[in-house]
Amino acid sequence: MGDLVGDRAVVLGGSMGGMLAARVLSEVFREVLLIDREELTGVTGYRRGVPHGRHAHALLARGHQIMEAQFPGLTDDLTAAGTVPGDANGDIRWYFNGQRLRSARSGLMCVPATRPVLEFHVRERARAIANVSFLERCDILGLETTPDAGRVTGARIRREDGSEEVVSADLVIDTTGRGSRTPAWLEEMGYDRPEEERIKIGLAYTTRHYDLPADPFGDELAIIPVATPEHPRGGILYRLPASRSRVELSLIGIRGDHAPTDPDGFHAFARSLPIPDLYNAVRDAEPLDDAVTFQFPASVWRHYERLTRFPGGLLVMGDAVCSFNPVYGQGMTVASLESLTLRKHLANGPRPDARRYFADVARDIADPWDVSAGADLAYPGVEGNRTPKLRIANAYVGKLQKAAVHDSELTNAFIRVAGLVDRPMALMKPRTALRVLRRSLFPSTPEPNGSPVTETERQPHASLPNRDSAG
Repeated sequence: MGDLVGDRAVVLGGSMGGMLAARVLSEVFREVLLIDREELTGVTGYRRGVPHGRHAHALLARGHQIMEAQFPGLTDDLTAAGTVPGDANGDIRWYFNGQRLRSARSGLMCVPATRPVLEFHVRERARAIANVSFLERCDILGLETTPDAGRVTGARIRREDGSEEVVSADLVIDTTGRGSRTPAWLEEMGYDRPEEERIKIGLAYTTRHYDLPADPFGDELAIIPVATPEHPRGGILYRLPASRSRVELSLIGIRGDHAPTDPDGFHAFARSLPIPDLYNAVRDAEPLDDAVTFQFPASVWRHYERLTRFPGGLLVMGDAVCSFNPVYGQGMTVASLESLTLRKHLANGPRPDARRYFADVARDIADPWDVSAGADLAYPGVEGNRTPKLRIANAYVGKLQKAAVHDSELTNAFIRVAGLVDRPMALMKPRTALRVLRRSLFPSTPEPNGSPVTETERQPHASLPNRDSAG
């Protein structure tokens, strides 16, 4: 613990963003109190407050780097729990439009843990910090302020026994996710609500778990046919931690075209994907549960940075600021980036300047938002402003993905941007653009090491023989 700047900080919400906020706050506050309406301690399964927790999750490369720095030893904990970290390119079978991207070692780690496993170990790391404590099974009723509403001084809560109290704080941080009530609370205090930017994607995950009769992975960790405008159905198949044969299969559909939850409909959707791998893997497998669906109507960015007035003693972080289309896996990583921004602003005292903080958070969000919102706007029918710049960028990325089928360096460049390690403009570097052009004109030319792309590498990999019968 460094120099203290305040006595108590309160974090509203036991999300991943909440744990990251608590970790940073613990460095400069005498006490950090994290409040959540659910039970947190010792919970290893799915939580009601995380409805997307039953579906495919992975920690992007940049998010893993930050979380490992914030919670040293986290990767070892996940590995001990049976998670198998791997290379974000070389150990994953990526497909776009039915074609496999040329793979190579990227040097970037991916952690294909289920959400409950990842949450549990991050929570345990946060709970082990001496000056961090959890106040569980408490409803958050609102904020306490000074008489003029110029500063937030705490939070009003209701305990499980029905008793209500005010928890005082030098700083309150809202990490309650996309259902955050801060906009309504601001309005009640006489402030403006933040403007909201929405991209309506109408996405859904439908997920089922299986015990497989055969291994479809080989030495790889996951098989991911990505949903694209040309093939708007996608999926993610990966092993469950501490298991060789049990897997999680999430099927992805957009704009209302969602995988059914009945067994025949679920298998038919899997069979409709542009590669046979996922259907082949599960068609004869033993299901471990019924399929469940999580719907995500729209990405939402609340532009707090545009507000001209904001109360002191209050900040917002994570999905409560910006909730991304989960198919791109950006949420936890952006929350990690925001935790670094929070640390920087706490250097100036217990109540950072909100406008400056939100301006920096907007910079954390801008590139990931451009990546995900730009990709979503490539789908016909998705509402949004398609600027000439966006149309050119989407056309270029489409050419890069096609060229990456034959060029592992382009695959690595794409994975670095998707993993939020590099900024999107890195894909426009002259060397990369020239490789895209060369591969577009001469796709079958060998890689620089002289190894040509074989016909087998061009074709989708099917670990089990394909059958014509469905279900």
